[in-house]
Amino acid sequence: MEYLEFEKPLEEIILQIEKAEALSDEGDVDVSTTLKDLQKKLEKCRKEIYGNLSAWQRVQLSRHPNRPYTLNYIQEITKGDFVELHGDRSVRDDKAMIGGWGSIEGKSVMFVGQQKGHNTKQRQFRNFGMSNPEGYRKALRLFQLAEKFGKPIICLIDTPGAYPGLEAEERGQGEAIARNIIEMLQIKVPIICIIIGEGASGGALGIGVGDKVLMLENTWYSVISPENCSTILWRSWDFKQQAAEALKLTAEDMLKNKLVDGIIKEPVGGAHAFPQKMYRILKKEILTHIEELIKLDAKKLVTKRMEKFSAMGVVNE
Repeated sequence: MEYLEFEKPLEEIILQIEKAEALSDEGDVDVSTTLKDLQKKLEKCRKEIYGNLSAWQRVQLSRHPNRPYTLNYIQEITKGDFVELHGDRSVRDDKAMIGGWGSIEGKSVMFVGQQKGHNTKQRQFRNFGMSNPEGYRKALRLFQLAEKFGKPIICLIDTPGAYPGLEAEERGQGEAIARNIIEMLQIKVPIICIIIGEGASGGALGIGVGDKVLMLENTWYSVISPENCSTILWRSWDFKQQAAEALKLTAEDMLKNKLVDGIIKEPVGGAHAFPQKMYRILKKEILTHIEELIKLDAKKLVTKRMEKFSAMGVVNE
């Protein structure tokens, strides 16, 4: 388990608990009272740390190396009942964008999402979660496949942005994202979009148009990352904390500005500390929203989706 700088007090208490448990296993010393006190101290420390997080600290948590990624959620939510589909039928299969059929409690759904890696080799293989145009075209192919069979779509968003390389631009990166946005507005099946980590710019928006757009508690959604914003405004990365506050990129800020539909609470300590709890919470949320959305007919579904996104950014003076 890795710890961020502001999580260091937790690491010290956890190490003390491990030492006490080791003594207990040896059977020579009764440390039950000490363990209870340390557990109480740990819970109190967790509440203090995670109850007062700054915007920059939430950005750090969204990038935590132990945080679950898209495939982790899919495998746990479907209990392994997932068939991945590949390719955009034009260029190649983009490893940063994954998708396929899955079953949740007997309900068939189409999963689409960006996938990062847990180590250096995986990150390179997944291009750090940055999709090329073929990734967005693969996603669109899967959206249309789900529409053909009348099945809900679940988008799990976790990306530092669409890949900005020269080849991506030559193959139409902007067009691919724009095409996805206009097509997603018209898809005649329920779409649930959930930001599970980073939600950066058009890279997130390319699979982020849905009937329900939700954010996990310790995630962010913005047109630019705090580091890049700091570089543009202050010509330095040193002001990323101020940039994070100014961008209003947290789940609470986004909900307040009516840019997302809800916040999914994480266990105290974050999704990285209690992944199994987070899997259960997310599964319950998905099933709840599917039940709600399948009651609407296709025309009403599309109309409400268009009205919701058309109202964003409108200022009534």
